[in-house]
Amino acid sequence: MVREALLKVLEARPEEPVSFLADYFERLVLGSSGAAGEAAAELSAPMQRLSRALWYVRLAHHSHRTAFNNNISTAYEVLGAGGRRRRLGVDGRLYSELLRRICQHGDAPQEVAAALLQRVQCRDHEAVPFDVFRYGVLTCFVLLEFVTKARMLYDVLDNGTGVADKSVCQAVLCTLEEALGASGLSVPVRYLEAGSRLGPDCLALAMDRALQERKLSTTMSREEFLKKATALFVAKVKPVE
Repeated sequence: MVREALLKVLEARPEEPVSFLADYFERLVLGSSGAAGEAAAELSAPMQRLSRALWYVRLAHHSHRTAFNNNISTAYEVLGAGGRRRRLGVDGRLYSELLRRICQHGDAPQEVAAALLQRVQCRDHEAVPFDVFRYGVLTCFVLLEFVTKARMLYDVLDNGTGVADKSVCQAVLCTLEEALGASGLSVPVRYLEAGSRLGPDCLALAMDRALQERKLSTTMSREEFLKKATALFVAKVKPVE
């Protein structure tokens, strides 16, 4: 039993291996319940499979590609196992709900998350192929990381005051839009790579130019900046057809 648990750790590469083992053994205990427990589990099977799939996709960061892909594959199999029968893919309803829960666990503004889901979710009755499933899950996780980086960027712009100069914010957003648009991006994770092109020199020039050209001292809130920055991300996401 312990050997199997350690093999799971090596396979999944979780960011928090101790918590992973605790959850793993807890699931073993819950899985050994009697007939009454099995009957109850049958009633809530879709939600249990959804929770289990969410647990798998959150184990490893998407930068750990092998572990992340293995965990997504496992989550796909979990959602596709419909009770005693196995489906030929994941149900569109469960897929969309999984994406919604991933975004819900993050810091993305609600309107931005909703706009992203409109682009990557499928109809309830559709069977979702694995490549679409992986694309949607990865895109949601990259959005959450993009939001985190946008928050950090605003913290630099407001200089600890809680508000930032609007013209400077707008200059930074325009620079970010140019960085995103220059790459012809089709893979979600490359949006973060495009953001990394906003080096200190490039940002400093844009901010200095904005400060010299401003006429009135207006401000931009953190919420407005996050919405504008993440809207740039969502606009570049390729819709699922």
